[in-house]
Amino acid sequence: MNTAPLLSADQLLAGLRTVGEETRLRLLALLADGELTVKDATAILGQSQPRISRHLKLLTEAGLVQRFPEGAWVYYRLGDGPMGDLARLLLTRLDPEEALFSADRVRLAATRRAKAEEAAAYFANRAKTWDQERSLHVPEEAVEKAIREAVGTRPFDAMLDLGTGTGSLLSLFSDQYARALGLDASHDMLAVARANLDRQGLRHAQVRHGDIYALNVPKESFDLIAIHQVLHYLDDPGRAISEAARALRPGGRMLIVDFAPHGLEFLRDTHAHRRLGFAQDQMRRWLREAGLDLVMTRDLVPDSHDKEHLTVTIWLARDPRVVSDLPVLNPAQEVA
Repeated sequence: MNTAPLLSADQLLAGLRTVGEETRLRLLALLADGELTVKDATAILGQSQPRISRHLKLLTEAGLVQRFPEGAWVYYRLGDGPMGDLARLLLTRLDPEEALFSADRVRLAATRRAKAEEAAAYFANRAKTWDQERSLHVPEEAVEKAIREAVGTRPFDAMLDLGTGTGSLLSLFSDQYARALGLDASHDMLAVARANLDRQGLRHAQVRHGDIYALNVPKESFDLIAIHQVLHYLDDPGRAISEAARALRPGGRMLIVDFAPHGLEFLRDTHAHRRLGFAQDQMRRWLREAGLDLVMTRDLVPDSHDKEHLTVTIWLARDPRVVSDLPVLNPAQEVA
């Protein structure tokens, strides 16, 4: 049974009138394939910035499109409400091979390639620093495997990834969630994440600029919230956990991945770490203060006997307001 909200006759007519213009239809067709800025649309359609902005304003006012400010830029995507659904329905009846729209897709692909190259260049500049840190702990593949085991394979509706970085967790869980949002404070990292999501064709995930201490998301709207290798950069991790818990649905889960306590002081200077790992009692207290129950911990210890190594710890907590039928896992032993 279709439970999508119905439109009034006035809403339907207004939506159809707004769509009924060539440039706006071309914009909708492009936005059906992902997010764009005014600059992107101007380059692809070969029209002036004021003209493109005016059309996007009309589409936004009609509810067909949503806008998301990000610093000096604004991103646009198809709306999530009934008017956005109308746009998607109309676009299913559009011949994608028609010359005008086919040419737009070719230019869209070129724009994305250019962005991917810019993102790759930024990532390459940072790779040496990241590789040094990764060499101190178990391989990333082992961490991702342990993360999947902690969360399980059951599908869920909504995921929030805080400090999404390259968007790796959005990719990792893309076969389980219906929709996902990744937030990051770095515009450069958001460019990397967007390029990765575009390359993988993940249309049910999006990324936004955001402040981990003041989340601009609805209360109680996510089933899984991930904070992956982020807390050690923060001055007040407990505050970030409490703010994240506000967005967790009753019975939802919070996944935290970070380092166990260590004494590698050079990470403060060369990698901007504010905290040198987290003790179990400390993490348990922060989670309890946020109203969450810690249900699982797991330490991933590298094989290396080198004194300079990092143990990755996984914490899984749950909102206790609803008794979930998901099994509660016992704390795991250290994994060599």
